[in-house]
Amino acid sequence: MSGTRRAAVAGMFYPASANALRAALGAAYAGAAVVEPSAPAVAVVAPHAGYVYSGPIAATAYCALRPLAGTVTRVVLLGPSHHVPFAGVAVPTVDALATPLGDVRVDTEARACVLGLPGVIAADAPHAQEHSLEVHLPFIVDALGDVAVLPVAVGRATDDVVAAVIDAVWDGPSMIPIVSTDLSHYLPYREAAVRDHITAAQVEAGRVEEIGPYDACGYRPLRGLMVAARRRNLAVKAVDLRSSGDTAGDAARVVGYGAFLVG
Repeated sequence: MSGTRRAAVAGMFYPASANALRAALGAAYAGAAVVEPSAPAVAVVAPHAGYVYSGPIAATAYCALRPLAGTVTRVVLLGPSHHVPFAGVAVPTVDALATPLGDVRVDTEARACVLGLPGVIAADAPHAQEHSLEVHLPFIVDALGDVAVLPVAVGRATDDVVAAVIDAVWDGPSMIPIVSTDLSHYLPYREAAVRDHITAAQVEAGRVEEIGPYDACGYRPLRGLMVAARRRNLAVKAVDLRSSGDTAGDAARVVGYGAFLVG
């Protein structure tokens, strides 16, 4: 890879042109759930499917971040590695991430910090085709503006390894963790809704060990965030639970999505 990671799923998961992408973001926000005002979120969990499927649910989470523009200057973005199996977590060697809205700076200071931790490697291969991280970049740019992002691809990593990465860089209100995960996969609509509500209840109750791969494809980064939040006495709240059956998919076989706020 060069000094900039190219956008691998622009034109597939979201529009490749800046104008069309802005319109897609606007449509996602128009479909977001209305969440009652509360204390500002200090971390969020949001899904990573194509925008027509999960965009409105992701927008629910990012609505909570929009008021933090100007305060948040750094983001640690964690998502599952779908294409490259490996042990631990991986940060890229590149210094920028391309999007149709412009390049996003990689947080090189945070990268240097986490590279000293057990289980953390520098590797570009897990990032090259990974959509779980890329689809969040336009939302981050739209909600927070010019921020530095540390993308973290999570492979076979323990909760403690993931939590240690989050803890190492989550050092105040200028840094916010974002975890990328979808929920249940390819169940009938009603069955998926039941499973996803159970998963949300387990997340809100802090039952880390109850969250597994059939509950959330990004269960490892999710569990790591839950551990880090518990250490800070922070609550995790589900604010939007929907599926592709609610947005643009067939109800016979859906993927579940959730937006969670930490605060």
